[in-house]
Amino acid sequence: MLEMGSKISPFLSLTVKEYRLFLFGFFVSQMGMQMQIVAINWQIYQMTHSAVMLGLVGVISFVPMMLLAPIGGMTADHMSRKKLLIATQIVLVMVACLLTLATAAGTASLVIIFTLLALEFSAMAFFGPVRQSIIPDMVPREYLLNAISLSILTRQSAVVIGPAIAGLLIALYGVGSVYALNAVALLIMIITLVPLKIPAHARTDNSSFGITSFMDGLRFITSSKIILSTTLLDFFATFFGSATSLLPIFATDILHVDAKGLGLLYAATSAGAVLAGVGLSALKKLHHQGRAIIGAVALYGMATVGFGLSRSFYLSLTLLAVAGGADIVSTILRNNIRQTLTPAHMRGRMTGINILFTQGGPKLGDAEAGFVAAALSAPASVVIGGIGTILTTLFVALSMPRLRKFKGDELTI
Repeated sequence: MLEMGSKISPFLSLTVKEYRLFLFGFFVSQMGMQMQIVAINWQIYQMTHSAVMLGLVGVISFVPMMLLAPIGGMTADHMSRKKLLIATQIVLVMVACLLTLATAAGTASLVIIFTLLALEFSAMAFFGPVRQSIIPDMVPREYLLNAISLSILTRQSAVVIGPAIAGLLIALYGVGSVYALNAVALLIMIITLVPLKIPAHARTDNSSFGITSFMDGLRFITSSKIILSTTLLDFFATFFGSATSLLPIFATDILHVDAKGLGLLYAATSAGAVLAGVGLSALKKLHHQGRAIIGAVALYGMATVGFGLSRSFYLSLTLLAVAGGADIVSTILRNNIRQTLTPAHMRGRMTGINILFTQGGPKLGDAEAGFVAAALSAPASVVIGGIGTILTTLFVALSMPRLRKFKGDELTI
């Protein structure tokens, strides 16, 4: 544990060659995947001009995660994590190539896009747990929090760059170019994974691959009140506050900006996240982590309300950046708490089950936002969602006093 006067480099874990190589590949692949998300949403909206269809993107993304993430978590605990990582990337490359070919041939129907989207998130249901579980296998224990937090910041950096590039490519060359570039990015990830030397992870429990193993993970999460409370807060906040699927509507009909503007709207959230994450890394000690999580989620909700009310492009960018900054503070604190409290042999299952909530919230929230936008309007949907986030945060803060009182240890990144 660090003392108040000690210092730590925010790039400490990059001194480990294996982790440095992994993080580079992860950054490139995440940049490509974020580009593809923008391209899919843009292509669907240009084909249908329907908020409901954009909402279905969230549903189709979440259903495979809901069904397969627990299995992905168990798989990460029971087989070679390196081989599992490579297998998921191969599937994602196939999806990107098929999207490229279908778009180039003019056969990219909604059925084809939604089918490939479901396949993509089926692979992501395995990729998410194994990616988080493999990090402790690559770095010394004392570097773990640094490595986890740097992974989060790396992903957010990719989310800043990816959408901006996607908007430019769509405007210049069309959505097919984005899918093709994503395929190349994923191939780079595979190339970086092949030479990695990852030791086999030890198993200290006796559960087999199946329902017993899953129930062990579920019992662990429900028995830890801090992990459970932060997970529920994250789910409901992102369910109500998520509005990323509506950004094409805001770009086209509300703010009247083109595809380049859409890319900036997507990137603004993660730009704020990166800035907040870097600022958080300067803190040597953070008191009252529970209150910090609650405050950050409440701020996220308020910024979401402001975005829904805004009709200025630059004000909208600012509010999205604030929302992203608040979200990353909550995310880093929650990840640190989970990794600190979870035994190594349970990490895959904990992450797999947790993904149901952390991914389910925003994915189902996108669907909810799309349906409300179709019934009312996109701005009304976002404002109602932001208010729902604030009310949910207040409810969790009042009903779960243990979270309010949780202080935690020194936060290092």
